[in-house]
Amino acid sequence: MLTNGALTRFIDSIDACPWGAASGRHTRHGVQAHAPLYSTEERRRRDSTGWTLVQGILAPLQFGAFLLSLGLVLNYLATGEGYAAATLSILVKTMLLYAIMVTGAIWEKVVFGQYLFARAFFWEDVFSMLVLALHTAYLAALATGFGEARDLMLLALAAYAAYVVNAAQFVLKLRAARRDESGWRDAGAGALGFSK
Repeated sequence: MLTNGALTRFIDSIDACPWGAASGRHTRHGVQAHAPLYSTEERRRRDSTGWTLVQGILAPLQFGAFLLSLGLVLNYLATGEGYAAATLSILVKTMLLYAIMVTGAIWEKVVFGQYLFARAFFWEDVFSMLVLALHTAYLAALATGFGEARDLMLLALAAYAAYVVNAAQFVLKLRAARRDESGWRDAGAGALGFSK
């Protein structure tokens, strides 16, 4: 049986939420007591690998494809026209998703030593699996002719909704990493007698 302290340690070990106080976790002087997202060595590997640049290019590219595709899908659902363009846009968005998933797994291996589910990105990776499953379900339905055109577009919208949540997870994680790094720089400057 888990005691309260053991349960708290367990939750702390898997929690990636940057707002611990909002979830009832302990804070010290208004700042959440947590380990930084990257160790010094992980940060060095992140900054030195070309896969970081690949992720930095693919993420906004995929988001742009998502916005264009979302417009085309919504247009088709509203007017019944433009099915081919909407379908093509979903295929492009899905191929970009596969590309970012594969290269992201490689990036995670380089930085954290494992292809997926590294502690720092565990929950983002879990939700990414749902995003990937929904996009793949769309491809399977399209390839097999399962469902009407409208059903396929609704499935694409479900995949896109999951993608938006997952993208928000990664944006929040990026902001948390920047906050951590800013704190490290501020602490170092403070130790040397400098301020921002």
